[in-house]
Amino acid sequence: MSANYLPIKFCTQCGHATEYTVPDGDDKLRAVCPACGFIHYENPKIVNACIVECNGRILLGKRAIAPRRGYWGIPAGFMELGETCREGALRECKEELCANVGKVELFGVYNVVPKDQVHVIFRGELLGEKFGACHETLEARLFRENEIPWDKLAFPVVVHALKRYFQERAFGQFSVREQNVLEDFNDCE
Repeated sequence: MSANYLPIKFCTQCGHATEYTVPDGDDKLRAVCPACGFIHYENPKIVNACIVECNGRILLGKRAIAPRRGYWGIPAGFMELGETCREGALRECKEELCANVGKVELFGVYNVVPKDQVHVIFRGELLGEKFGACHETLEARLFRENEIPWDKLAFPVVVHALKRYFQERAFGQFSVREQNVLEDFNDCE
């Protein structure tokens, strides 16, 4: 469990205080309700994202919200109930960068173990050249590879994904990969 972990203190079914124990037939510590027996399973959060390209440039947004306010990133956010990963990535493009994106394909799955997150990253093309800063974004810009503000990117997973994107783009062939991102920024401004 990550350093950001908050234990489940009360049962969501009956409201009784939970106890952490290893249930019969399990091998992990779980929040279990001694009153009703309900087992609370805690799982990683899914983050959907998209690398958006337009005429050889990548669309990035400068974050207006914590964590990492003022740092750049690709449109990304937690998956909502009732949506697919692809739908979530497209929603984030609209919410963060007011962008419509097409030709969307899966690019990679990134396990961010220190944050208990799984990032599902797509790649797509900006439809037209209309985009802008939305309520979660201070600024939206298109960057050529040599213009990317590498030292001002919000999260290590974005650095990993963009570097791989540019490497594969140079060879004219994209792959779909699963990767682990084990480092994390400690300061979440």
